[in-house]
Amino acid sequence: MFILTKIADLVQITPENFGRASHLAIEDSINAKYSNKVIQKIGLCICMYDLLWASEGLIGHGNGVVNVNVEFRLIVFRPFKGETIFGRISHATKDGISIRTEFFEDIYVEYKELPENTQYDHNEEAWTWIPEAGDDPLWYDKNEMVRFQVIEEEWHDQTPESTEQEAVDRAKKLSPYRVKGTMMKDGLGVCLWWG
Repeated sequence: MFILTKIADLVQITPENFGRASHLAIEDSINAKYSNKVIQKIGLCICMYDLLWASEGLIGHGNGVVNVNVEFRLIVFRPFKGETIFGRISHATKDGISIRTEFFEDIYVEYKELPENTQYDHNEEAWTWIPEAGDDPLWYDKNEMVRFQVIEEEWHDQTPESTEQEAVDRAKKLSPYRVKGTMMKDGLGVCLWWG
């Protein structure tokens, strides 16, 4: 679910941070730049893991900012295909179920990835599953803890195709990183069902 990724970058230390230890100022600068951001084809950055190398700082002209070349490792959320993860149901539509974890909200299970005999209840805005004929329906209720398996990742470049406002708005609506899951196998779905 989590990986370490090595990155080289230029970070800037502002004059108000000169009194702090340099490794702490560098760490804060890296975390401010990368934490909770998606890097295409890498994943959702959580925080800096360790600092591997840092150059001597060079002071920029006019603003007093120190530029430091660094090499570091980041903790990144990127589940692998086939991995089983726990999450909570955010909401459901006729197209599927949206799931969230403590720190990531772009997980989606399409209706075709739900078990057979699963139906959408428009009044309750929730999915139900009837394991065998004559059984009471089992509900996929909002905020229920579920277990799902990762089947696919979707990456969306958020760079607008043009400078027109419509293209900019369309790019902002797409999530840069989305995980698709399934609940078709035994043991997947609402955790309460499986005791």
